[in-house]
Amino acid sequence: MLDFLDDLGHGIYAIDTGFQRPRFDAAYLMVEDGRAAFIDTGTNHAVPRLLAALEALGLARDAVDWVIPTHVHLDHAGGVGLLMDALPRARALIHPRGLRHLVDPKALWLGAMAVYGEAEMLRSYGRLVPVPAERAEASHDEQVLMLAGRPLRLIDAPGHARHHHAIWDERSRSWFTGDTFGLSYRVFDVDGRAWLTPTTTPVQFEPEPLRATTQRLLDARPEAMLLTHYGRVGGSGAEVRRLAAQMLAQVDAMVAQAQALRDAPDRHERLKAALLDGYLAQLRAHGHAAGDDAADWLAMDAELNAQGLEVWLDRPPR
Repeated sequence: MLDFLDDLGHGIYAIDTGFQRPRFDAAYLMVEDGRAAFIDTGTNHAVPRLLAALEALGLARDAVDWVIPTHVHLDHAGGVGLLMDALPRARALIHPRGLRHLVDPKALWLGAMAVYGEAEMLRSYGRLVPVPAERAEASHDEQVLMLAGRPLRLIDAPGHARHHHAIWDERSRSWFTGDTFGLSYRVFDVDGRAWLTPTTTPVQFEPEPLRATTQRLLDARPEAMLLTHYGRVGGSGAEVRRLAAQMLAQVDAMVAQAQALRDAPDRHERLKAALLDGYLAQLRAHGHAAGDDAADWLAMDAELNAQGLEVWLDRPPR
């Protein structure tokens, strides 16, 4: 088995895309009766790994029927167009709010370049490749997609982003959650128990829709959640519910921190520091040493989550 490919059972494989650092960003490959689907792709730089995973499992490129990004943030969907170029029979299934951005990724590129600069964009993501419009379609809430007779149910899943859907697999009783169920890095597991935190990255974080989405996920009585950042968490219904409660409590805490600093002149730096301090305190309560290495792992999350909370604070009421 390739060192970046993990067999999760039920025909589901996690692929470490290599983005930023090991075991940080996952794409998933589902295989059923010789047919396959990718759920999230990582960036352009991940595409060789995704194709290598197919080869390692004895699958031809024309065995892939579907490429399904959970949403169009580039660590999840940046490689969709390039991957589609290599998969002659695949169709892309994209949230209706994100479809046009993958068919014509100019706005995605310019928006991200304004934040990171062109050199960093090329280093981290590679130049975006459009998805052919004739091979792409929009998903809809409660859509059921068949992969060789295996049903996959999609739901609209706002909260992290309005262009987000989640995918339910009854066979494994698992949700492919993208970023709607937060992030959980395996380096923070303690005695097999995961620590999880919400991700509020710019620009569409909304706490109440996130709560409603989380409840919809729980209503299916899942036994595991398949996170893009990173891997499978849960293992039982009780553990999934524990993680959901942990995440929602943190949503409340992060929102309260942001609201308390709404008018602070140095709001961003204070919010970023408060978030990082909160993460480290939660990790210590979880049983992790939470030293400098943990602070290094979480520094970028604190930065991006502070930005997302500030966009939410400053957004006019809908």
